[in-house]
Amino acid sequence: MKLVAALALMLAASPALAQQGFTDSDAGILRWLDKLTGETADIELMRGQEAVSGRLTIRLDSCRYPSDNPTSDAEAHLTITEAGIDAPVFDGWMIASSPGLSALDHPRYDVWV
Repeated sequence: MKLVAALALMLAASPALAQQGFTDSDAGILRWLDKLTGETADIELMRGQEAVSGRLTIRLDSCRYPSDNPTSDAEAHLTITEAGIDAPVFDGWMIASSPGLSALDHPRYDVWV
């Protein structure tokens, strides 16, 4: 019973611990792939800025990186919409070192940090 309570406390504290040690960035770099044509592009966006690639509109909502190692594990919150579709096709965090963890699930396009 004590183990379950300790585990519950650790899980509850995890989001707070995950926030520590990160620095917000004003910009981020994304890579876009059209799986049908093989076309790729690097997209540099400022926070709040949007870019159109193919049928997708990609907005960088937030970007951050580990304060002690800026070249590792950047994270970006993206909102991605597709022309002709009302709801976003992706709205969430992507982690550079684990693109498959929270990926855009689209039959034609891939986007990653």
